[in-house]
Amino acid sequence: MAFDLKQSLKLSQQLLMTPQLQQAIKLLQLSRLELEEFVTQQLTENPVLEEGVSESSEERLQVERERERTETEAVSESMGEAAGIVDSISGEKPADMDWEAFSRMQESAGPTSSGSRNNEDGEFPSHENLARNGSLQDFLFAQIGEMDLSDDEKDLAGRIIGNIDDRGYLHITIEEIAAECNQSADNIEDMLDVVQHLEPAGVGCRDLKECLHIQLRAGRLKNGVVEKIVEHHLAELETRNFNAIAKAMKLPLETIIENVQIIAELEPVPGRQFGNLDAQYVVPDVYVFKVSGEWVVTLNDEGLPNLKVSRMYEKMATGMAGASKDYLSEKLKSAQWLIKSIQQRQKTILRVTEKLVERQKEFFEHGYEYLKPMVLRDIADDIGMHESTISRVTSNKYVHTPQGIFELKYFFNSSVSMAGGDSLASVSVKKIIAEMISKEDVKHPLADQKIVEMLEERGIQLARRTVAKYREQLNILPSSKRKKFF
Repeated sequence: MAFDLKQSLKLSQQLLMTPQLQQAIKLLQLSRLELEEFVTQQLTENPVLEEGVSESSEERLQVERERERTETEAVSESMGEAAGIVDSISGEKPADMDWEAFSRMQESAGPTSSGSRNNEDGEFPSHENLARNGSLQDFLFAQIGEMDLSDDEKDLAGRIIGNIDDRGYLHITIEEIAAECNQSADNIEDMLDVVQHLEPAGVGCRDLKECLHIQLRAGRLKNGVVEKIVEHHLAELETRNFNAIAKAMKLPLETIIENVQIIAELEPVPGRQFGNLDAQYVVPDVYVFKVSGEWVVTLNDEGLPNLKVSRMYEKMATGMAGASKDYLSEKLKSAQWLIKSIQQRQKTILRVTEKLVERQKEFFEHGYEYLKPMVLRDIADDIGMHESTISRVTSNKYVHTPQGIFELKYFFNSSVSMAGGDSLASVSVKKIIAEMISKEDVKHPLADQKIVEMLEERGIQLARRTVAKYREQLNILPSSKRKKFF
């Protein structure tokens, strides 16, 4: 067999992903907070990048100086007017805690909880104040500090508290703590028992079962039936299958329901009232509001560094040669590209939102029931970009509207047929279903077929299996599991 070697030319088109292009794509898909972190990192790594002071930042500094000079209400009001909508949003205080839920948890803890809460001598910090001003761990450490314990015992308690998460659960084993402290497991177990007697009741638990048992003990609510339900029937309790519990325990359904009411008063997440659990703050990337009857879209540049290239380094680069010049030139190009990429990112977000507002005006005017079906291709065609670009731009980007704050992706969804040939966005239908269920008679919850019939009355055509699918996507149990007996 003979081998023949030949040379030939072949032309082909290939997309070359330069580092600059990769960076631009990366910036598109970053969330606002991630972008702020990335820019801060670049300011540290690239010496030619500088942070300028934007007008909004200067205004904010003036407001802060004014606040320091006087604390009168008149000045506070003028500060709000001067700062404008961006400062009014970004300057909001964290939301107040759910004190109603806090009180319910405290009531469920029983007499042992009220002792420190109603301390009239003021020697012990109140539960409310510590919950408002500190973390769960701070509150636990404060209680340990007031107890008559040796330094070694306080150290052991501190090791345990340090491994309690914001929910109030101990996320490490007794054996692991014992190994860290060079102590016996029995000693750690004894000290854990001390921690589990602290407030809030249930803290220091290792699982839900132990959490509930601790609270029952603290409130002196223990009885044989309640203990057995917690010990052996949590799965049925979660799905509200009271009949199965009654059958397994050979007790009347009424007896089970009476005891379930006791369990319902307990708190499955002891650390909830300290406010560290779901504190996920969303900063809008863009604002939509109405001015003189016209919808206006504006970017939120608040908090984003105003980048510029250092003139000093630009001048230095012209007088350099060799490796130093190459290094500085590369940094200058990198800085210029970063600034352009951020500007392009912001411009693209603005264009996408403007087109989104054009297509969804009725939603912004009247609410979710008027949200129209829309897919990525619709906006991509409007602004002449690829769907993948629109997908990156709308992920983890938020818009502040008169209807609330939404991720841009929220507006892209499938359609549901309506009578007369019109269509409605699937997300709107889900919202309607959730609203129907929220208003149902809990003793006679709505079955999926009943929801289908109610939707038909509103001109929305949906199959029962689709209603079931939407309900599951909303994390709502079927009607048989939602039924309440009390």
